[in-house]
Amino acid sequence: MFTITLVLVFILFYLDSKSSTDLKKNQSVPLPTELNPVVKERSDQLIQQAAKKGIEVVVTDGFRSAADQDQLYKQGRTTGGNIVTNAKGGESYHNFGLAIDFALETPSGDVIWDREYDRNENGVADWTEVVQMAKALGFDWGGDWKGFKDYPHLEMNFGLTIADLQNGERPAGTSLTADSDKE
Repeated sequence: MFTITLVLVFILFYLDSKSSTDLKKNQSVPLPTELNPVVKERSDQLIQQAAKKGIEVVVTDGFRSAADQDQLYKQGRTTGGNIVTNAKGGESYHNFGLAIDFALETPSGDVIWDREYDRNENGVADWTEVVQMAKALGFDWGGDWKGFKDYPHLEMNFGLTIADLQNGERPAGTSLTADSDKE
């Protein structure tokens, strides 16, 4: 009887200490509420570099909340339009402030996603030039993805996967969160 009691106490102690350790490890990390400062800075640099070549880049989307992502995910599935993403809320680098989408602006002010457009008339599609500049600034391009191609998408993942981000990891010293000014 004493042995059974001792085993039960040990099991209860072990489970109790394990759950408190797990709580510390899995504590919720606040989600960012805006673009990562490095992504913002590089986006601005991209716009400036493109402008010097006669290309007007428009950032059409940056940080996106999980709710906004879910609405976008519904497009082409349960709402009208074409499917534009395979990522639900919390599954996109946009949700962590690490991605932007871009388009081009014509002289008349129209925003276009024409990958063949050559506003600066140098024989190279402006889209191609922007992607090359973005890559040189450290962005990865959604047009290089093996499966679903997301041509307007540029991201900086800092070596972190979506799973890493979902588990609370953030790029070192760069994340802006809702709670950052409360500490």
